[in-house]
Amino acid sequence: MTLRAYLGASALSLIAASLVQADPITLTDIAGRKVTVDAPVQRVILGEGRQVFFTSVLDGENPFERVVGWRDDLKQASPESYDAYVEKFPQLTDVPTFGGFKDGTFDIEQAVALNPDVMLMNLEAKQATEEAGYEEKLAKVGIPIVYVDFREKPFEHTPQSMEIIGTLFGEDDRAAEFNDFYAAQMARVIDVIEAQTDLDRPLTFVERAAGYSEDCCMSFGNANFGRFVELAGGENMASPFIPGTFGTVNPEQIIASDPDQIIATGGNWEAYVPGGAWVPVGPGADANEARRKLAALMERPAFTGVKAVETGQVHAIWHQFYNTPYSFVAVQQLAKWLHPDLFMDLDPEATLAELHARFLPVDYRPGYWVSLDSVETN
Repeated sequence: MTLRAYLGASALSLIAASLVQADPITLTDIAGRKVTVDAPVQRVILGEGRQVFFTSVLDGENPFERVVGWRDDLKQASPESYDAYVEKFPQLTDVPTFGGFKDGTFDIEQAVALNPDVMLMNLEAKQATEEAGYEEKLAKVGIPIVYVDFREKPFEHTPQSMEIIGTLFGEDDRAAEFNDFYAAQMARVIDVIEAQTDLDRPLTFVERAAGYSEDCCMSFGNANFGRFVELAGGENMASPFIPGTFGTVNPEQIIASDPDQIIATGGNWEAYVPGGAWVPVGPGADANEARRKLAALMERPAFTGVKAVETGQVHAIWHQFYNTPYSFVAVQQLAKWLHPDLFMDLDPEATLAELHARFLPVDYRPGYWVSLDSVETN
């Protein structure tokens, strides 16, 4: 984008912003901080490109209309998602990008030049933000940071985060509508599981980013996908061995525990690990290729003779469910795998399609999960 074109776009944004009455509001973000912001905000920096997954819900006509800068991670972390949004909103390629707080490549001067009303950050970046002094530095130049969370405590923080962002955007009703949908879809699993008086919980091992590296095996403790498993009526195999959210389980432990179900998280990580063994599930993915790579991963020593492999109870699901407002879809699919008899009438595919039809500006493209014991028709 030329400097002249960029300045022109910025000028138009500022003119548009001047037509909207903004008043100072004080809210409490997910980190428990009191933050004062002039709202509704018109100029937003996204601390992570994948935050477009929530801006798309609230600004469905154009999820980039408020975005004046964003971290450059969406293209690498979920290229199919990036491509879908570029196809619908080609102007996103003109939005300035920047590096991250954690790796120290964020540019304060660039942020100031973008003249944002607020910067939205994910909670997991808070420690790095504080250590680098970014909160204090940005506050001095009048740029407030608001923390949201869809990863650390997704089921507690997702509705709160959507409510916070809805307030900032002046889209409270839209945020409430999404939160009602979220709660109703979660209830379709939780109500059934809680109604069981003698539930047999399958021992389930979740391999985080399976095949991303040669090491085996990353997993989840009691939070995030580990919590997904528990809500879906399973027993998370890694919980006793991982005290926090993320960690590693020894291959020998997987063999010793002998899980009933194995679930790998995957995605297209060609940008990070070219030609890697990762399972390429996600929007528009090739199910046959994903299944082939999933089967190959089960030939590693850690899965030799494991019950789940022997019975074909091996699955892969889109990794990005772990840090989006769409985690309820993953819970539904896990419930379908873990308790097919209890959830015969539950259709997570239809839930995901409805999510797109009601709340998202891009078309639904199947391919978010595969199993070794079935042939996908999508």
